[in-house]
Amino acid sequence: MRYVIACIMSGFFLVLTGCVSNLSGESYSRNEVRQLQTVKMGTVIDVKLVQIEGTKSGVGAIAGAAAGGIAGSTVGGGRGSDIAAIAGAVAGGLLGGKAEEAYTRSQGVQLTVELYDGSYVSVVQQVSPNVRFRPGDRVRILTQNGVSRVVQ
Repeated sequence: MRYVIACIMSGFFLVLTGCVSNLSGESYSRNEVRQLQTVKMGTVIDVKLVQIEGTKSGVGAIAGAAAGGIAGSTVGGGRGSDIAAIAGAVAGGLLGGKAEEAYTRSQGVQLTVELYDGSYVSVVQQVSPNVRFRPGDRVRILTQNGVSRVVQ
């Protein structure tokens, strides 16, 4: 039975890995490739670290409920086993949902930029280990279909 639970939990984490998306300024979705972007030039005024909340797709809750239900059904026998399975499914669903959100949470950066026309904009994007923004940096803001990113 432990083997079955281990397999379910392994599948759970594999599914969550597929839910993780990259929200950095260096990452593009397939739909964004070869599409026209508007470019605005500016100077970074402020850099603030923020948290980007994780996904809440329900995949974690479903996988957790399945694992909890199976684990709970191994407790006791007869009616007690049924009650334990239900309790395990409920607890597993709650924990699985929390695990999904925590696993897919990421570190972000809020960049306030003064554009060359004198206006100000702010963009939040995932922190990229290859890019570090500082006040005074000259940057480009690329916008396409309402989605913007700041690049150096």
